[in-house]
Amino acid sequence: MDSSIPSPLAAMTSSEPSRVAVIGASGYGGLQTLRLLLGHPRFDVTFLGGERSAGQRWSSVCPFLPLPDDPQVQSADPDRVAEAADYAVLSLPNGLACQLAPRLLERGVRVIDLSADFRYRSLEQWNQVYAQEAARLNRTDADLCRDAVYGLPEWHGPAIAEASLVAAPGCFPTASLLPLLPFLKQGLIDTDGIIIDAKTGTSGGGRVPKEAMLLAEASESIAPYGVVGHRHTSEIEQLAQEVAGQSVQLQFTPHLVPMVRGLLSTVYARLRDPGLTAEDCTTVLEAVYRHHPCVQVMPVGTYPATKWVRHTNRAMLSVQVDTRTGQLILMSAIDNLIKGQAGQGIQCLNLMAGLEPETGLPLQAFYP
Repeated sequence: MDSSIPSPLAAMTSSEPSRVAVIGASGYGGLQTLRLLLGHPRFDVTFLGGERSAGQRWSSVCPFLPLPDDPQVQSADPDRVAEAADYAVLSLPNGLACQLAPRLLERGVRVIDLSADFRYRSLEQWNQVYAQEAARLNRTDADLCRDAVYGLPEWHGPAIAEASLVAAPGCFPTASLLPLLPFLKQGLIDTDGIIIDAKTGTSGGGRVPKEAMLLAEASESIAPYGVVGHRHTSEIEQLAQEVAGQSVQLQFTPHLVPMVRGLLSTVYARLRDPGLTAEDCTTVLEAVYRHHPCVQVMPVGTYPATKWVRHTNRAMLSVQVDTRTGQLILMSAIDNLIKGQAGQGIQCLNLMAGLEPETGLPLQAFYP
């Protein structure tokens, strides 16, 4: 081997920080990404992108999160991003990342997309599910949809490490899939009749004002939405089918609850062996996630609370079995803005840079 050519291993173990661009920096996802990267030992934020705030100093956009040298927010010109950064985290509304990502990839920038633009293997399916966004676009990047790696690190770690484009899943799929996939993988549950009941805080709706997120509307209330055909239903089914190796149809119902951050997902499925106990099923989860520090499996009888994972990149999982009916009940709590968005993006970024996935990520909650 020619010793003058740096090896990938040498690049991964280099002590030089990697350069990261954050595009959409002033939204909730972008802000959380910046907060986490500020304390990261191996990444430097070298470019801030945002169309609405382009040309402004960061201190005038977000004075509550000071950045070194008070950088200027810039328009996300692909050439300027590529000159400044090795990686780009895109925290943009659906339908915008797909316009920028191909141009960044052409310039050698590796991309982590926090939106839904590349989560589907099929562009045709994305066009159907995100019909409103698709109506104003003429996407021709079916190959990128097919090649993008779904960024669930506990299940796709090696592929993420090699990827140029990672589509980080959102909070609902993350919280629902983590407890569900081990049982589908081992064929322990029926693949029909699965029900997911999930509850999220208002920050899941983003920072752009919406009537349903107003304090007067959301406070002292809980309400379901997207009861049939929610966008995340088919996304969850896609990965569930890949892992199960057969068709999976499920009912997913989200609820908005009066808290800012946090997500609790409860998944119901029927065990194929009604003799399995909660202890047996807990062992299944422990075996799958024993080497994944961002997932904590709770003892039988201890059920996760959103406050226990607040401001962390940890998912807390628990399981119970109704022995009368053979029903499996899976519970999962995450911080929707961290493990469900920005933290998961950085977990993927760590893998892409050859680091341990939990590097620089908080795993202990600020409780209470």
